[in-house]
Amino acid sequence: MSREQTKVIRIGDRVIGGGNPILIQSMCNTKTEDIEGTVAQILELEQAGCDIIRVAVPTMEAAEALTEIKRQIHIPLVADIHFDYRLALAAMEHGADKIRINPGNIGAVDRVRAVVEMAKEREIPIRVGVNSGSLEKPLLEKYGGVTAEGLVESALQKVALIEQMGYENLVISIKSSDVMMCVKAHELIDRQTNYPLHVGITEAGTLTAGNIKSSIGLGIILNQGIGDTIRVSLTGAPVEEIKSAKLILKTLGLRKG
Repeated sequence: MSREQTKVIRIGDRVIGGGNPILIQSMCNTKTEDIEGTVAQILELEQAGCDIIRVAVPTMEAAEALTEIKRQIHIPLVADIHFDYRLALAAMEHGADKIRINPGNIGAVDRVRAVVEMAKEREIPIRVGVNSGSLEKPLLEKYGGVTAEGLVESALQKVALIEQMGYENLVISIKSSDVMMCVKAHELIDRQTNYPLHVGITEAGTLTAGNIKSSIGLGIILNQGIGDTIRVSLTGAPVEEIKSAKLILKTLGLRKG
């Protein structure tokens, strides 16, 4: 399925899917509770060409900081949530434009439902994230370890759970530090869903290694017409991620300027 055919999703004032331009995302490496430091980093990323920014929300204080952070920035703000569904609820209450969750690690179905209901009420998209480092035990046993097929099955199971709750305002991400496994997983899931895909190689590493791995992986995936948002994961200053992502897109003829 080409990116022209993916479902259109609105994230704040930006739109992805349906043939819209591929957007570049990064993630702050500041403590979100440090409002001044986080805002300063986001403004630097905006200047570099970042389209969407994700921040970690590990505490209620971090969730509450989103209100003031959002007031001072100009790009959509994504809240990264792990384990505690109450943080997802608080992040949405404090202005998150999108939340990233793994429904498998935030507790029982009723907790997932609480998150989905608030997202539905506020029309906030949910990014369903699956990572090779946290694949469920039954799928590890079924496939004999971490495989592209297992990652895709995990993602589709989580999407189906949210769909059953009546919500389809979703983005999918499948991450692996194994470049070719990541490529295969995206090729497989692209044939099975029309949700927008966020593409990235997880734990890509230092500037040199990370750039090489991300350039190869993202290059192969994007050149097949797959992917609606991207992140080049690098150790160090997030602004370097933006420079690399822009060059990858320009090299593939997918971004101008």
